[in-house]
Order: sequence, then structure tokens, then C-alpha cells
Amino acid sequence: MTPRGKLILSWALVALWAALIFFMSAHAGSDFSGTGPLAAVKGWLVSLAAPAFGEDSDIVNVAAHFCEYLVFGMLLFRAVRLTVPGRPHWWGVLAAMALASAYGITDELHQAFVPGRLCDPADWLTDTLGASLGATLAAILVRGDGRREKRDGRGPSQ
Repeated sequence: MTPRGKLILSWALVALWAALIFFMSAHAGSDFSGTGPLAAVKGWLVSLAAPAFGEDSDIVNVAAHFCEYLVFGMLLFRAVRLTVPGRPHWWGVLAAMALASAYGITDELHQAFVPGRLCDPADWLTDTLGASLGATLAAILVRGDGRREKRDGRGPSQ
């Protein structure tokens, strides 16, 4: 794939993931309590968490926010790295964290208008922490891949 194709694909994946986050935020947790695959996954996760955290715990919601944004941070790091090549990894991590955190703010504001949801700064913090870990993990993986390529005598890849 050409560098331009990789760039377009990376931002397309960011946009698709942002759309998934928007979709999930447009629904209250009770929307996923009926039937269907999302309800089944949520029910399974709640049953796993209940013995450890209690029946009234909202740990599944916290984990969902964290995991959504962990992936988002990874995708953003890749897209930023391809958009502005030559920058140090830490710069890409910070840029991905900032973009994800800003999107998290808009996500929480969006939830304020969704019946059954609310704008929660703790969710934004969870989103930001998830994205930060995701971007950092992506940077570590890229750095490790680059070191392996140098050791093998190949040039670094994007």
C-alpha cells in the first residue's frame, strides 16, 4: 500500500471508531439490556463483575469507556504519526492524547442530550486515561518494530 493509502486508511479507521463511540454514547445502558449481541456481551460482563464489585457497580460502563478510548488512542497515534512523519514518538503520543481527550469532551457533552445519559467528568477522565495508555502502547509497539527492523537490516516502516 502506498504511503498516501496508509494515511487515508488510518484516518478512516479513526473516523469509524469515533462514529462507533458516538453511536454507543447515543444510547443509554438500558438500551443494551434487551436482546442482541451487545446486550449479550453487556450481560456477560455484568455477571463477571458483580461478584467482585457488587450488583450495583457500574464497572462495566467504566471498562467500556476505557477500552473504547484505548483503541481510539492507538488509532490516533498511528494516524498522527503518518500525518506528521519524522516527529519523535512522544510527540505522537501527546498529540493522540490531546485529540482523544478533546473528543472525549465532545462525547460527554453529547451524552448530556441523550435521555438516560449524563455528562460526567469522571467518564472524560477515564476516556483520557484509556487513550493515553493506548497511544503509549502503540508508540512502544512501533518503537519495538523499528528496532527489530534496524537489527534485521531493513529500513523502518510506517
